[in-house]
Amino acid sequence: MPSKAISLSCLNLCGFFTPPAAGEDFAANCCQGTYDLIVSAPPPILSTEKHHCPIGCGESAVEHDDGFYIRRCVEIARKAVGHTSPNPMVGCVIVKDGKIVGEGFHPKAGQPHAEVFALRDAGDLAENATAFVSLEPCNHYGRTPPCTEALIKAKVKKVVVGMVDPNPIVASTGVSRLRDAGIEVITGVEEELCRKLNEAYIHQMLTGKPFVTLRYSLSVDGDLLDQLGAEVTESGGYYSKLLQEYDAVVVSSFLLSTKHSVLSSKEPGAKQPLQIVLAKSSGSLQLPAVTAISSKTIIFSDEEIVMELEASQRGIETVVLDRMNLTAILEHCKRQGLCSVMLDLRGNSAEFEEILQEGFEQNLFQKVIVEVLPILGAGYKEAFKYMQQNRRLKNLTSRTLGESILLEGYF
Repeated sequence: MPSKAISLSCLNLCGFFTPPAAGEDFAANCCQGTYDLIVSAPPPILSTEKHHCPIGCGESAVEHDDGFYIRRCVEIARKAVGHTSPNPMVGCVIVKDGKIVGEGFHPKAGQPHAEVFALRDAGDLAENATAFVSLEPCNHYGRTPPCTEALIKAKVKKVVVGMVDPNPIVASTGVSRLRDAGIEVITGVEEELCRKLNEAYIHQMLTGKPFVTLRYSLSVDGDLLDQLGAEVTESGGYYSKLLQEYDAVVVSSFLLSTKHSVLSSKEPGAKQPLQIVLAKSSGSLQLPAVTAISSKTIIFSDEEIVMELEASQRGIETVVLDRMNLTAILEHCKRQGLCSVMLDLRGNSAEFEEILQEGFEQNLFQKVIVEVLPILGAGYKEAFKYMQQNRRLKNLTSRTLGESILLEGYF
């Protein structure tokens, strides 16, 4: 097909194509048709927020499969990362005649669900449209009315669901209610992606226990390190994002010394995790860093400890255990409605020994995140002496972070 001039701004606003590298030939779909183009400069950043082309380039739309819209649901659901627990993150997209006419996500526990926001966005265009949602719509009255009833009232003709909700009070009842109302329902589209989005919520629903991730740093020769890579604690860095994603983070009291600090997420608007501090046989604990952090702190110790008056006046809770006990810590988190806990192995390895032994022996860890730094030696290995030999991880992935490598896998 001969090349035909068309505004890249139009393509950008329509949001219906994947940009090529500079100078690369490609066929681009826009509201006006398909064209052969050459991009002479880096392509613009695409906006997928637009429901239709706003500059009047036509009303026809590009057809996408169901997976495309469920992936969009997951993308917008993640806008609420760190804010919905103990609820799941959910996104919803309303599509009519091949065009997105409404979008929404669940912003916070207690607020309306994704379907409600998407239907509001779509307005009257929701009638006879298809609703795509990453998690099965609820069918019960809680802090908000059932989303199934909102979809039925809006007269959508079809609902595509990423995954069925494992919550026992939902568990396919939402799908059944919609079908009973004459709405076509498809389930299991991009299910693995949707499960990944809410892995902590799913684990808590299926087991009644918090999802536990083990995070640590290694030298290239396998020694455990106290360090983190450059810039990973800044906004956009993996560690800053992790702190935002988890309900609680377990750290060593060693990090409260003048040389180290308990870090907070730098992500914009981040909800800071509960800080759980392990203080083993300390007798007296100095807490210069605790008074400077904004998130709630609980100190677990195996004996009575003495804290600075300023720290105690700030409402820092202390829990005395007969011994360092991961089960007791997780039960405490569960009672507070926390779904996810990250165990950050930095600081005094002796404070983690009993915790790690119990965790490995009782299979209390679900996920592991390892940052491999470009350092030889200068660490310690004792913390992992309780790990079973030849234990294989599942779904191991890796990515490069500057000079470091980040590994993620599941036990």
